[in-house]
Amino acid sequence: MDSETLARVAYLGIILVALGGWVMVEFRQRMGQALRMALAWGLILVGMMAGYGLWSDIRREAMPVQMVSEAGEVEVPISPDGHYYLTLQINGTDVPFMVDTGASGMVLGVEDAARLGIEAEALRFTGEAMTANGVVRTAQVTLPMVELGPFRNEGFRAYVTEGEMPGSLLGMDYLGQFRMEFGAGRLVLRQ
Repeated sequence: MDSETLARVAYLGIILVALGGWVMVEFRQRMGQALRMALAWGLILVGMMAGYGLWSDIRREAMPVQMVSEAGEVEVPISPDGHYYLTLQINGTDVPFMVDTGASGMVLGVEDAARLGIEAEALRFTGEAMTANGVVRTAQVTLPMVELGPFRNEGFRAYVTEGEMPGSLLGMDYLGQFRMEFGAGRLVLRQ
């Protein structure tokens, strides 16, 4: 343990001794009540820590992801991280995508490709793509059926990236078939 950590531990120890001494003096006649209060505050603290730790999962479940209006428009709310996320059905499998108007193609991460039955080992990574993390190699694939609400595409060209990419990106090859409207914290796609 280095000297800085030792100093912090000593400082916390002094605070705990002072707080414990105050509790002993204040509640010397009512120790049972003091223990109940300490337990209650401890449970409140544990509950707050659990809520904070689970907030990203709870938020993802509670927030609407996308919806199709009666007019056949797809509405997507903006995510807390400032991006828009769409879920497409590819061959009957839900695949989440981050909308990326700066990307030209539909790019599948290796994990999403595997869920679709596309084995990365069987692909020929002959293409290249420029990403925020540099150049990555890509392999072209054809997706038999891509669906977004009422919209369908058969035999759609996509790319699987060989690089590390959490999730998949939805670029302008796919988005270009829609009129896109951004505003009021949502993205609306119309054909």
